[in-house]
Amino acid sequence: MKRVLIIALVHGVAVTWGQSGGNKSFQFLNVPAHARLAALGGVNASLADEDVNFVFNNPALISDTLAGYASAGYLFYLADIGQATFSYAHDFSKAGAVTFGIRHINYGEVAGYDAAGMETGMFKSGETEILIGKSHQVGVFRLGASIKGVFSNLAGFRGTALLTDVGGIFIHPQKQLVVGMVFRNLGFILNEFSETSNSDLPFDIQIGATSKPEHMPVRFSITLFNLTNLGKAYRDQSLVTEFFRHLNVGAELLIHKNVNVLIGYNGLRQQELQVQSGSGMRGFTVGFLVRVKQFECALSRATYSVGNAAYAFTLNVNTKSMLMKRKEL
Repeated sequence: MKRVLIIALVHGVAVTWGQSGGNKSFQFLNVPAHARLAALGGVNASLADEDVNFVFNNPALISDTLAGYASAGYLFYLADIGQATFSYAHDFSKAGAVTFGIRHINYGEVAGYDAAGMETGMFKSGETEILIGKSHQVGVFRLGASIKGVFSNLAGFRGTALLTDVGGIFIHPQKQLVVGMVFRNLGFILNEFSETSNSDLPFDIQIGATSKPEHMPVRFSITLFNLTNLGKAYRDQSLVTEFFRHLNVGAELLIHKNVNVLIGYNGLRQQELQVQSGSGMRGFTVGFLVRVKQFECALSRATYSVGNAAYAFTLNVNTKSMLMKRKEL
C-alpha cells in the first residue's frame, strides 16, 4: 500500500500539475530529470549553461558547444522508488550537435486490481522517456525542438505516447541575461491504458528568465509554469495565491568558479503540500554543484513533508575535452 501511495505522490501531489481536473497521464514528465534542476525548484526554461541535461526542460537551451558532454544521474524517492537519467550530445558534423536523452522511473512491484476491486496479482511498474533534441541559433535567438517517445506500465496497464517539446531563447548580446519560452509535451497518445481510459497529456507552457547581475556572485532564474491551468485550482483563492501557484524561483550562489550553492522555491508544490502540521520547508529545495577538471557533480534535496524528502545526484562529463587532453599526452 505504501508503494501505491508513493506512485500516487508522483502522479499527483509531487508533480501537482494535474490539479485542474481531468485524467492526465505521463505526469512523471514533470518530475525534475536531474539534480541541478531539482535544487532550483524543479522548473526552468532559460538556464543556458554548460549542462546537457536541460534538454529535458527546453531543447533550445542546448547549443552546439555542448557536443561531447555526457551526463548520468539518479533521483531517490521514497519506498525504494527511483529515477535514472542519461543524456549525451553528439556532433554530427554538418548537422551540428544532436542531444539524446533517456530516463526511467521505477516503482517496483505493486498490486493490480480489476474493476470489481479484486487483486489480480503483483506487477512491475515503471515509466520511460526517450528523446532526441536539436537546436539552431540565428543571431541572439536560438530555437530548439525534441521528439519524445513515452512508455508507461502501471500495475499491468500500459500506455504509450509520441510527444514533442518546442522552445526558444533570447540571449542578450552584452548582459548575462537569457529569456526563454517552451511548449512542453505536445503530441498524442499512441496506446491508451485501457479500453475505457481517456487520458490527457501533461501539456504545459513555461516562460522564464535567467540573469546574473553585474558584480553580483548570484545567478537568478524566475519561471512561470503550468500556464495552461491558470485559474483552475479547486479551491477559491486570491490573485496573489494564484500567482505563486505558477511561480518557480531558483538562485545559484557562485561562491567559487568551481562551486555553486543552489536554492529553489516551487510555489505550486508548496501550496499543494500544505498540511495542518508539518515541515515549513515544503516547496523549498537546496543543493550544490562542484566542478573538478572535466567533471561536474550536483546534489539536491527537496522537502515534501516531515521526514519525506527526495534526493538527486547527477554527474556530468566533458568527454570531448578529456579526449583532447589524452591526444596531447
